[in-house]
Amino acid sequence: MPPSTADLPRSKAPADEDRHYQQQYRSENNMSYAIAGFGAVGQALARAFARKNIEVTVASRRQAEALAPQARAIGPTVVPATLQEAAKADIIVLAVPFSEHREFAKTLTSWEGKIVIDATNAFGVPVEDLDGLSSSAVIAKALPGARLVKAFNHLPSGVLAEDPAINGGRRVIFLSSDDEGATATVAALVEELGYAPVSLGRIAEGGQLVQARDRSWAPLIFQDLFKKER
Repeated sequence: MPPSTADLPRSKAPADEDRHYQQQYRSENNMSYAIAGFGAVGQALARAFARKNIEVTVASRRQAEALAPQARAIGPTVVPATLQEAAKADIIVLAVPFSEHREFAKTLTSWEGKIVIDATNAFGVPVEDLDGLSSSAVIAKALPGARLVKAFNHLPSGVLAEDPAINGGRRVIFLSSDDEGATATVAALVEELGYAPVSLGRIAEGGQLVQARDRSWAPLIFQDLFKKER
């Protein structure tokens, strides 16, 4: 699917919002980052961190030693580890298959205060298996106390692996969360990685635009949009 270019409006003045995100990141840039899941999506996101020389821990069900060759190939700031070690990070990108999120939840006894970026999709999961909830709400229940932000799930891994700066703009990453503070923190990270964050609001509201249900993709999934630089 060819990318399209869009100059997306913001509810706040763009310059003010960008400064807010950058200041938020600078105030919290001592945070540690991890990616749980080192498949196609996890590796694509690891490349985004490596491009900006930001250290990130990567982990999967495989032993850390098995991940080391691919981690080295991506860049020196990509550090293989166990899932238990990755779960200690301040911000964790959940890039495992949706069906594995409950198993991952067992890596910590408490998720209180952790920011978890939900990059999963529940395409093909029967609606009845989700108890009428969105997939992100199901994951939030499995990680009580975590500050969940939906992000990085609407683009294919091959697109995520590309440099987000193209056509005179930055590739858009949609965010949705019920936690405004966590949204601001993740938006700042998204900016630092070179993308343009666009908040959709709460998960049960605008966030539904990036939530797959049963065998239906949501309207914004696969929409490869760019925010023009002014």
